[in-house]
Amino acid sequence: MRGITLRNRIGVSPMCQYSCVEGLATDWHLVHLGSRAVGGAGIVFAEATAVVPEGRISPGDLGIWSDAHVAPLARCARFIAGQGAMAGIQLAHAGRKASTAAPWQGGHSLSVEHGGWRPVVAPSAVPFRDGYAVPQALDAVGIRRVIDGFADAAQRALDAGFHVIELHAAHGYLLHEFLSPLSNHRDDAYGGTFENRTRLAREVVAAVRGVWPERLPLFMRISATDWVDGGWNADESVELARMLAPLGVDLMDCSSGGNVPGVVIPVAPGYQVEFAGRIRREAGIPTAAVGLITVPQQANTIVREELADLVFLARQALRDPYWPLHAAREMGVAFTWPVQYQRAAD
Repeated sequence: MRGITLRNRIGVSPMCQYSCVEGLATDWHLVHLGSRAVGGAGIVFAEATAVVPEGRISPGDLGIWSDAHVAPLARCARFIAGQGAMAGIQLAHAGRKASTAAPWQGGHSLSVEHGGWRPVVAPSAVPFRDGYAVPQALDAVGIRRVIDGFADAAQRALDAGFHVIELHAAHGYLLHEFLSPLSNHRDDAYGGTFENRTRLAREVVAAVRGVWPERLPLFMRISATDWVDGGWNADESVELARMLAPLGVDLMDCSSGGNVPGVVIPVAPGYQVEFAGRIRREAGIPTAAVGLITVPQQANTIVREELADLVFLARQALRDPYWPLHAAREMGVAFTWPVQYQRAAD
C-alpha cells in the first residue's frame, strides 16, 4: 500500500487503554503495543489518540495535541517497527462522548469537579444519552480548530515515526456525529444533506493529506451503519468511500454502531464483514473487516473470498498477543518467530 508492505494481512485494532496522564504514552503502551508486534501482526495501531485535549473520551486517553506527546509515542513506534510490524495510530476526537470515566470506573459522564471538562462539543447541542453533558454546537471557529487539530496531529504522528494514520469516524465520536442525521441537526453547510454532513470528514482528510506524505497510507474507520432507521446507513457508507478515495484515503476500516444508545445489533461472529465486502466491491477501495473475528480459518476465508483486504483483531488480540504466530502454526504456514522465542516454536 503506497510505500509500505505489510508482512501479513493481520492488524491489531486501536483499543483504548485509559492509562495516560495528560495524554502521554507510558510503559504500559510500550508493552501493550510492542507485545502485539512481537506476536506477528502486520500492523499494530495505537489507540484513539486525541487531537485536542477536549477530544479525549476520558482523562486517561492517549493524546497528540502537543509536541510533548511525540517522544513517548516515538518510543512505541520504534519498537513496533523493530519487530517487523508497521506502526499505526488512530487520530480521534470524541465529540459529545468526551469527558467520561474509564470503563472500570463506570464509564459515566464526568463533571468538572470529578476530573472532566466543559464544554464538550458536537455538531448539535444533543447529548449522547441521559446523564451525559449537553454539548456545545461547534461554530465556524470550533470546526476550524478541529480540522487544524487533525492536521497538526498528523504532522506529529509523522515526527513520531508512524507508518499509517487512521482517522476515527466511527462509534459515535465527532466525525461520525457529523455524518449521522441522528446526531447532526445543523442547517448550515455542515448539516442536512449528505454532501453537507460529509463535509467535515472530507475537510479533515484533505488537511491531513496536506501534511501526511504521499508514500504513507491513510485509513478511515467508519461505522457503516447506525443500525437505526433514519440514521447513517450502508448506502451512505459506500458513497462516502467513493468520495474519499480520490482525496487520498487508501482503506476503509468497517465497523458499526455506537452513535445512539439502546440499539439492537445482531452480534455474531463476523457480523460486520458484509459491510467491508460491500464497500470494497461497490466503491472499489480496499477495506478492513472487524468484529468477532477470532479463529484463523475465519480470518483467512474473509481475505480469500475478497470480502476485505485486511482483518483487524481487537478483543482476540487482547486475549492472545501472539495470535498471528499461533495462526501460522495452526495453518501450516512458515513464519519466523522472534529469535528470543524460537525455542517455543520448535
